[in-house]
This record gives sequence, structure tokens and C-alpha cells, in this order.
Amino acid sequence: MWINALAFIIQTLLGLLSLAFLLRFYMQATNAPFKNSFGQTIVSLTNFAVVPTRKIIPAAFRLDSSTLVLAFLTQLILIISLKWLADFPFLVAGQAVWSGLVCLSALAIIKLSIDIFLYAVIAQAILSWVNPQTAISPILGALTYPLLNRIHRWVPQPNGLDLSPIIVLVGAKLIDILLIAPIESSLSRLF
Repeated sequence: MWINALAFIIQTLLGLLSLAFLLRFYMQATNAPFKNSFGQTIVSLTNFAVVPTRKIIPAAFRLDSSTLVLAFLTQLILIISLKWLADFPFLVAGQAVWSGLVCLSALAIIKLSIDIFLYAVIAQAILSWVNPQTAISPILGALTYPLLNRIHRWVPQPNGLDLSPIIVLVGAKLIDILLIAPIESSLSRLF
């Protein structure tokens, strides 16, 4: 019973930390404003690791690659910790298992990235009906603009009705069903 509780705590803490790293990465990549309470919270939660890591890992293509690497490493530590708590025999595991752990971590980052954009689109759609002038609206707008703007170019808006959030929801679910789930299933066979 205590192993389940420990696994829950590890999964929650490392999952939230990985989410914070990814949010910081995408907020910087989309030029979302950090001069608000949400942005400052993300910065203060991640600075302990991002600042020293930036000295080792330089930016690539004007993107803060250190935050992306930290999100990946956090997911890798999370997966290894959970497998270790489940008594996985790491000492006798072959090369394929370690490669599988790296691939599972990368896949977890992809899934979490899709979730970030998916929930940002949903939150922005709801806030546009309720209160479009909230403090988080500029962040949501910056995160979703590159995605929704591409959809707006191809999909007409009948009577001013914006269908792009629905298209994003359907597209994200299709990506999960057709691409992510089969890869995750084949990688899980290693364990």
C-alpha cells in the first residue's frame, strides 16, 4: 500500500514539474507574456533547474532547449522510478529496455505537449464566452495562435462560428488513436 502512495507522490510531483518545464518552453517559443502571475509562477517553479542547465545546454534555433531537455529528463526519471517501484529488474535489463525507456519518455513529452495545446484551446474557447479579458487570456492566445491560425486559413467560419477548437479536439484525438497509442503499446511490451 505504501508503494502505491509513493508512486502516486512521485508521479504527481515529477509530472507537474515536467508540465512546468514544457509550459515554460512553449511560452517562450510562442512569445507568450511572462509579466503576469501565471508566467512568474512558471519561472519561479523552474528556475532552480533551468538557470544552471542553460550554462550547459545552449539555445537552438532561438528556442530554449534546456527547458525541453529538463522536461524529457524529468519524464525519464519518472518512468524509471515507477518501474523501479514495480520491481522491474534493471540490473539484468538489456539495451532494448533502456532504449524503450528513452522512447517512452519522448512519447510522454509528445503526449503532454498535445495536452497542453488541447487544454489551452479548450480554456480559450470557454473564456471567450465567459470572460475574454482574464489575466491568462494573453498566454492562451499566444499558445494557441500558431495552431488555430493555420486552421482558420483552411476552414471557413459559417455565420462567424469558429470551428477551429472542434477541429483541434478531433485532430488531437486522432493523433492519439492512430499514432501515439500503437507506439506506446509496442513499447510497453518491452516491460
